[in-house]
Amino acid sequence: MPYSESTALKVLSGIKDPRTGRDIVSAGKLSDLIYKDGILQAILSIEPALVEGFEPVRKLAETSLKQIDGVDKALVLLTSHKSAPKIKKLEKKSPQGNPHKPRRPEGYQGDSKIKSVIAISSAKGGVGKSTIAVNLAIALAKQNKQVGLLDADIHGPSIPIVMGMRGTRASTEEVEGRRLIKPNQQHNIKVMSIGFLTDNEGPIIWRGPMVQGAVSKMLWDVNWGELDYLVIDMPPGTGDVQIGLAQDIKPNGAVIVSTPQDLALADARKGKEMFQKVNIPILGIVENMASFVCPDCDSIHYIFGKNGAKNEAKKMKIPYLGSAPLEISIRESGDKGIPIALHDNDISNIFSKIAKNTVKELNTL
Repeated sequence: MPYSESTALKVLSGIKDPRTGRDIVSAGKLSDLIYKDGILQAILSIEPALVEGFEPVRKLAETSLKQIDGVDKALVLLTSHKSAPKIKKLEKKSPQGNPHKPRRPEGYQGDSKIKSVIAISSAKGGVGKSTIAVNLAIALAKQNKQVGLLDADIHGPSIPIVMGMRGTRASTEEVEGRRLIKPNQQHNIKVMSIGFLTDNEGPIIWRGPMVQGAVSKMLWDVNWGELDYLVIDMPPGTGDVQIGLAQDIKPNGAVIVSTPQDLALADARKGKEMFQKVNIPILGIVENMASFVCPDCDSIHYIFGKNGAKNEAKKMKIPYLGSAPLEISIRESGDKGIPIALHDNDISNIFSKIAKNTVKELNTL
């Protein structure tokens, strides 16, 4: 028989909250139920102090869901949160304040062993930010560093595609008394994306605070382990979500990605101002799609302008980390899920240089 959501809800309704005796559905513990291609995933929201006692419930729910017709694999994840503090009616917020700041859960923190966090940002979409983030992470890993990659673009997660991880789903593991999400390994990098928790083909229709909370949890509630660098592919823009993420995650430094085009550079300046307002050091700017070499005549064309980001870096008084060309092989490798930086050629060497320049600036902080 095909899978039925009503059957899954009925099964979960038969499982009791050990503290109250109510079933976990009517008690409001079930926050999401996702089914695709034989994989059923349930997410239970539990108060931090009760997480440890809910592990038997999680296991029972997982075992019970596996028995449903049409379910080949079942995953039950526990998420925890603290209630937000009460806000006085007359309390004023600063312009750069974050009224929706998520609260860290109690116990072991998934990001506690990360040495440096690097945010890859672009105030404008379509400039190749995710491509730069992926290839920078791989270039760092090729330099014998322990690297993680976090896809913080909730509305348009592209990391699963570029990293060759379509259809991959997350699992959990217990670490020092907490049930954490286990990051997936690909190309010698630990990877986490909202795409591992939801239907890759479906849109995520969330407002700012929900997006901000989801990204923070993918930092704190994921067992990243020991990392030299965590590269975060930030969502495009400079609004409340981006400012909130920058404040909550507090990266060690930020890299701004832009094309040489005047329109993109105008947004890059906004990105610089955003990071300055939240006191995050800017490691530099990467110029993407800087030039195009004609495959027929080998002539160089500057489709979006010449040296725009390089000249802008001088004006903004920030380092110029390097440039990447508008190159067919970069696009093709990303579509195949085998990023160009994995290879050993002239293009991959470009990302190696960008990685070295990024680390150099990070070490000067």
